[in-house]
Amino acid sequence: MKKTILTLFWATLSMLVMAQGMADDPDRRYATDLLKTGTEVPDFQMKTLDGKKFKLSKLRGHYVVLDFWASWCPDCRKDIPNLLRMYNRFHGKGVEFVGVSFDDNATAWQEAVRKYNIPYTQVSELKKWKETAVSPLYGVKWIPSLYLIDPEGKVVLSTVVSDKVEAKLYELTVTPSSPIGTKENIWIDGSKGRLRAVIQKPNLSQGQQCPMVMFCHGFGGSKEGPLFEITADSLCAHGIASIRFDFNGHGESEGDFQQMTVPNEIEDAKKVYEYVRDLRYVSDIAIVGHSQGGVVAAMTAGDLGDEAFKAVVLLAPAAVLRDDAIRGNTMGKTYNPLDPPEFVELWGGKRLGRDYIKSAFYLPIYETAAKYHGPALIIHGTADHVVPYTYGERFHQQWPNSEWELLDGLDHGFAPNVYRADQLTSDFLVKELK
Repeated sequence: MKKTILTLFWATLSMLVMAQGMADDPDRRYATDLLKTGTEVPDFQMKTLDGKKFKLSKLRGHYVVLDFWASWCPDCRKDIPNLLRMYNRFHGKGVEFVGVSFDDNATAWQEAVRKYNIPYTQVSELKKWKETAVSPLYGVKWIPSLYLIDPEGKVVLSTVVSDKVEAKLYELTVTPSSPIGTKENIWIDGSKGRLRAVIQKPNLSQGQQCPMVMFCHGFGGSKEGPLFEITADSLCAHGIASIRFDFNGHGESEGDFQQMTVPNEIEDAKKVYEYVRDLRYVSDIAIVGHSQGGVVAAMTAGDLGDEAFKAVVLLAPAAVLRDDAIRGNTMGKTYNPLDPPEFVELWGGKRLGRDYIKSAFYLPIYETAAKYHGPALIIHGTADHVVPYTYGERFHQQWPNSEWELLDGLDHGFAPNVYRADQLTSDFLVKELK
């Protein structure tokens, strides 16, 4: 019953965040006339930069990313790094890229391609946007507009958001069809009862060791979900083990959600650390935390010191939770912060306890985290309406050995491109642990 109620609570909270994301989704405004999924794309013929004829249908048999842009378009220029990253990652997997320019000035078009070192095929009618034949064929009324086309020439995705294309490409070409490594479900004694955890590790020979990464989920979340599971798969493929666990009162772990506080989640994290530290096959340990789990990870690293963790990754760390408690407003539920009630009713029958509010009110988040001096990566999205990115930026400012990644347009859960956060996290941890 507890798992069912918590699942309902988290689903409700996720729906609220998703609803905010949908309201902010540029596709709802700018992609309404683009060809819909499943539509066979019209063929076209244009000239390339060097004057050769190019016909789209010649790319049948491949996935194709079609990018409508122009050198004079600021949003297009801003999106070029995303397209280049996609090209570098997916072209070797058989994905073709084609840029369709609405430039009518050949020199400006050529200079832009040269300036940004765009390696993929570029074509243009060299006419003003509204005079082109291709624009009405594809319903392009905003640039950049992008299509992902399947090998049969049908639309997989049409959007004005390049991150959606990248996420779909990951799903089509990278996501493993079978589990990576081995998985083991275990119990660990925590601060308020037993914690349910899953260890995923690469296949090791007798006596071989590997690094281990601890994952700390957010408020109302669990060890399950694409953000941690995708990253765990990526790490395992690079010979790095991981442990995902449910904090007390969450998921499959024991405990009462109403008794959950950030300090007792820190104690949970320390118990998990002690467990993995004593595993014979574990060499170095790193810790990753999302949202409230990011606060737990940062403070745990500060408490245990530099010798405990080889690296730390914070994903949208929710240090705002202290300010929320001081304001008397947590997850949109208001209360008197100087005299909090026994509990605050949340969604799905869940209750936020008085101890959570009182401990959050005085929680020394940044002061404790400052005691960690090792390598760190902080990732945040500009479209995060749950935790403003400035809270993540402050961790970067106080940690001299940290790296900072601000992802344009991504929300608190890194939608619409969770794979971007996964790749950054995996690359950083592989660099620091291998």
